[in-house]
Amino acid sequence: MTFERKFSAIIGMDIELARTFLEIVANGSFVRASERLNVGQTTVSARVHTLERLLGRPLFVRHKGGATLTPAGEQFLRHAPMFVQIWERARHQVAVPPGRRAVLTVASEVSLWQPLLLDWVTWMRRSLPDIALRVHVDVPKDLIDQVASGFVDAAIMYAPSHRPGLKIDLLLEEKLVLVTTDPEGRLLSGSQYVYMDWGADFTLQHGMNFPDITPDLSMDLGPLALSYVLSSGGSGYFRMSAVQPHLATGRLRLVPETPHFSYPVYVVQSASADATVVGPALAGLHTLSGSKAEA
Repeated sequence: MTFERKFSAIIGMDIELARTFLEIVANGSFVRASERLNVGQTTVSARVHTLERLLGRPLFVRHKGGATLTPAGEQFLRHAPMFVQIWERARHQVAVPPGRRAVLTVASEVSLWQPLLLDWVTWMRRSLPDIALRVHVDVPKDLIDQVASGFVDAAIMYAPSHRPGLKIDLLLEEKLVLVTTDPEGRLLSGSQYVYMDWGADFTLQHGMNFPDITPDLSMDLGPLALSYVLSSGGSGYFRMSAVQPHLATGRLRLVPETPHFSYPVYVVQSASADATVVGPALAGLHTLSGSKAEA
């Protein structure tokens, strides 16, 4: 029997076996895993023994420093998180709250929760009151894994990677603009320039347009970088939707005669999501994003 077929046979096992396996991997020790799970070490060992018997291969090598994965354990680690996620999703879907017809899990990257995710959730609570919501914010790599596994129904993302079984639609075109706290609208370079990492395309375009700028402060979270510029002064590239309120109050100014860069936003949905639930929710999201684009 192949490893994959043995893994499939585990679907009916107690979910705690997979959770125990992942806890040992995360903590590197049977002892620490038992403390985290609040069970005895003999229980942890018994669960691992059962899992290894079902798979027909040892998963851990135990030593004084803790436990390390065998090659079979490394292979099982590729599947175990998805198994736990799918189980949790199924459990949540079965437990639909009274008065609701379904549960929908929506998510976004950290930098997109305000205002897009917030506006979307507000719209759904008002327009789709019969759908219970689970709202999730995470980093791009984990988000795309969660959508691909079906743990998340739909997510708002920048530059999602393509996976089989995913549907990716353009939601809106954001603009990255160069702003400054200088009253005259001048570019503050050197130690006052904050380089916000907007991805590989932005890095290439930025380097071509500003070959002489070598920033000594770089960040990879838009809200953090913008908050820093607002509090300490400086210049940097940010999303127009994020800086618009500060341009209106005069706290920030656009640096004239500098390029704007496109930064599209996409909505990614799971192929396994219920179209009767996801469809109306995404229709509302597209309406919201369309109104923002016009504004």
